[in-house]
Order: sequence, then C-alpha cells, then structure tokens
Amino acid sequence: MKRGFYTIMSAQFFSSLADNALFVAAVELLRSQHAPQWQQAALVPLFALFYVVLAPFVGAFADSMPKGRVMLISNTIKIIGCLMMLFGTHPMLAYAIVGLGAAAYSPAKYGILTELLPASQLVKANGWIEGLTISSIILGVLVGGQLVSPSVSNLLLTLDLPSINSAAEAAIAALILVYLLAAWFNTRIPLTGATLRPMPRNWFTLLPDFWNCNTRLWKDRLGQISLSTTTLFWGVSGNLRYIVLAWAAAALGYSVTQASTLVGVVAIGTAAGAIIASLRTRLEDAPRLPPLGVAMGLLVIVLNFIDNVWVAAPFLVLLGGLGGYLVVPMNALLQHRGHNLMGAGRSIAVQNFNEQACILSLGFLYSFSTGMGVSAFTAIACFGLLVASVMALIQYWHRRNVRVHAQEVQRLLDIARNDNLHG
Repeated sequence: MKRGFYTIMSAQFFSSLADNALFVAAVELLRSQHAPQWQQAALVPLFALFYVVLAPFVGAFADSMPKGRVMLISNTIKIIGCLMMLFGTHPMLAYAIVGLGAAAYSPAKYGILTELLPASQLVKANGWIEGLTISSIILGVLVGGQLVSPSVSNLLLTLDLPSINSAAEAAIAALILVYLLAAWFNTRIPLTGATLRPMPRNWFTLLPDFWNCNTRLWKDRLGQISLSTTTLFWGVSGNLRYIVLAWAAAALGYSVTQASTLVGVVAIGTAAGAIIASLRTRLEDAPRLPPLGVAMGLLVIVLNFIDNVWVAAPFLVLLGGLGGYLVVPMNALLQHRGHNLMGAGRSIAVQNFNEQACILSLGFLYSFSTGMGVSAFTAIACFGLLVASVMALIQYWHRRNVRVHAQEVQRLLDIARNDNLHG
C-alpha cells in the first residue's frame, strides 16, 4: 500500500470507534432521563439525516480540497456535537450534529482510496477499511458499554469535572479525547496529487449535478447491482445495531453494557468476513455474491428462536461474517464504477445518499412501530424477510443484465480487471 494509507486507516479507526461508543452513551443518557423508547430507536435515523439532506453538497465539498483537511473539519463538527450533548442539548439533536460531521467525513475517507490506489488494490483496501471500521464498531460498542458501566463511570466521576454528573456524561467527555486523537491523524494524511474541483459559488447548482450523478450510477449495469446491494445492506445493518440491543434486553434480559457485547460479536464476524473477502475475492467477482445476502436475511429471522447466549454468540458471528464477505467486494466495485463515471467524492456522496436514505426510512419505520407497540421480535422477522426477498430480486436483476446486456456487462468487467482503465 502507498504512503499515507495506514495513516488514513488510523484516522478512520479512532473516529469510527468514538462514533459507535457515543451511540451507546447516548442511549444510556436517554434511558437515564427516562425518555420514551422510540427516542432511543430514533438515534439511528437521526444520525443518518444529514447524509441524506446534504448528499448533493458533501461530495463536491470533499472534491474541492485535500481530503485530509475535509476529514479534519468533519471531525471537529463531531466534537462540537459531543460538547452540545454535554452542556444540555437534547441527545437526539446533538447526535444528529455528530451525524452531520460523519456525513461530511465519509466521501473523503472512501474517496481518497480511489485517488491513492489502482483498481486492483481496491478490494484489498476496502477489506482493510471495512475490517478496521468493523473492528472500531466492536471496540466502540464495547468501550461505550464499559464507559457507562458502574465500575468505570464511578472512576470517571471521581475526577469531578464541571457539568459531568452521570455515567453517560462521563463517557461522552472521555470520547472527546478519542475524537481529538483522530483529528491528529487527520493532520498527518499526505496529499494525493488528485485534481481539485472548486465548489461553485451558487451551491444550489450542485442539485442537478448530484441528480445526474445518481442517475448515471443507477443506470450503470454494474453500478446498479453494487449500489442496490450496499444500500440494502447498510440500511438494515444500521438499524440492526439498535435492534440487537432491544432483542438482547427482551430475549436475554441484558442491560446496555451486556447487550453491547453482542453487537460487538456481530461486528467480529463482519470483520472476519471482510478480511476473508479481501484475500479471496477480485473486483469482477462482486456481482455473483447476492445469494449471500439471501442467506443473511434468512438467518436474521432465526434470531427470534434463540434465547441462549451460548447459541447466540456463534450465530451472530456467522451472520456478521456473511455480511462482511458480501459488502467489501460490492463497496469496492461501487467505488470503482463511481470513480470512473463522476469522480471519487461525488460517487461516495451518491452512495451515502442511497444507503443513509435506506437507514433513515427503515429507522423511522422501526421507531414508529416501537411507538405503536411492535416488539423487537416482530421487527427482526420483518427485517430478515426484507433482506432475503430484495437480495433475491437483485440476483435476478444481474442475471437479466448478463442475458440482455451481455456485451455492455462484459465491457465493464474488462475495465474492472484492468488497472490502466481505472479512472
């Protein structure tokens, strides 16, 4: 890997770790304030809100300056969100501001890969970044769970910091230090030499440009398969993080600290699947993987019949492993097609728009269902059926493309195999 790749990975790891630990702290803060359960579930779609609203702008913003600088600015916004949560802003609003920072961060962290590396290394690079991202989810959720636990929070509270009066607030204060560490790594990211595209004076001119980029990616015979797969995967996975917390409380009687370990178990499997995929799968193999998504959806439904943690743990590892093996090649293929069609930042913004819109829609649906009294078990069954059925449709879609548009699909696969045609 080229110089700077591991610095990018370090910055991403610590920023993502803090994001996931903060989610657990925000859930605990809402519970300590006796907020209704729908507010806890709403944290997930609120985090995704700015990904959707600002999608036409953040991609162009990421392409307008060195991406290390974009990541530094975005990380600062996350710190502001943490401070807002500490000093009395409602946790839902403050967590949405952290989501604003994450929305601006994402096009830069993924877009820089296509500027730094050739097509032949994109799957491996995505294996690294997804493996580290999932590892950060594991550690982030576990760290968040431990920070709000009585043993650690009591120790933090003995420091007697101003405005820190609860376990959740002490955890949030500690996480600011992690964001600061990520910011330091952001300052060490080297320039890639990629051509910058200045932001237009009138930002609203970006709206038709974004819509055109979105349309081009959905019309691309490989882009549409990878984009639909990653959209569904992240839409479900983003909400499954909270659903596993709710399921663990309902099926196993777990607290937030205990349930956070099971979210980490899913992430362990995803990291393993991501690493295996990066070693065994080539870019052009990605369109053949939707059957793994069908299997993943069916396994989600089986979760409803498990009430023993010793059965649940290996099962969740398997579930995560299928997801990791599926999403890494699909992400790499999507980045490759987007980079060729419209540029790194814009293509990642289109990807984020679709994926986060799915998280937003499913999250608000789940929050509404929870407010209406639907159980976690019913929600899990619905999510599983959705994944299995839609992934089966995506598999059919690709097979039809191969049959009806054989020459075009073959041309795009040839481009994916050739580094000299990447960008």
